[in-house]
Amino acid sequence: MREKLIGILTSERWERFVVGLILLNSVTLGLETNPAAMAAAGPLLHGLDQLILALFALEILMRLYAFRLGFFRDPWSLFDFGIVAIALIPATGPFQVLRALRILRLLRLISVVPSLRRVIGGLIAALPGMGSIIVLMVLLFYVSAVMATNLYGATFPDWFGGLGASLYSLFQIMTLESWSMGIVRPVMEQHPNAWLFFVPFILLSTYSVLNLFIGVIVSAMQDQNADTDAELKTIHVDNAELLREIRALRDEIAALRTERSGPA
Repeated sequence: MREKLIGILTSERWERFVVGLILLNSVTLGLETNPAAMAAAGPLLHGLDQLILALFALEILMRLYAFRLGFFRDPWSLFDFGIVAIALIPATGPFQVLRALRILRLLRLISVVPSLRRVIGGLIAALPGMGSIIVLMVLLFYVSAVMATNLYGATFPDWFGGLGASLYSLFQIMTLESWSMGIVRPVMEQHPNAWLFFVPFILLSTYSVLNLFIGVIVSAMQDQNADTDAELKTIHVDNAELLREIRALRDEIAALRTERSGPA
């Protein structure tokens, strides 16, 4: 019974069924935010949401029965369990805020679709390398914010009047959102040499440090893909060796049959 259930839960058809449920649930949750849709088919949408949640809970129970302790050793299974557990908490009273977290069920696509799992695995593998870059960016922002506050805080208190305001303004400049006409040019009207501060900051933060983030992530994903390719090659070699042994065994059996039939 367990073996049959494991075969069903690990089959491609079951995977497609779960993906379909997740996509259907994401549509119903989106429609529930539309007053016109709720007025026209509110009870139906709510009923579908509850039915899909019940199916998700049933699937978790089936996986618990099929894999038992192995379920808790799989990080993606724990991820699914946490999302379904949050959805099962009644969204009333002090837990009303959890109603907005129902859309987290859509994140189950990450654990179901192998390509998405590889992307998340690459991001997780990149975290150690990103730590040093984050420290570098924090230092850059802190030093720049202190300098900006001292240089421009008196004339532009809304943007650089304090450390917090300077950090936010520099973050806006780093994202290149209205940085020139919105901040830098007005500052340069009072401080003509302000470009000597802002241009190097943009070159360091936007074009250097952020590209380091991208480089680390791309490198981690390439390493993970290389590991996956190596595992597939190993499986292919093992299968080829197994096929050779099976052919050799068949040849030996055929030779034995020939020897036995010869004297007769």
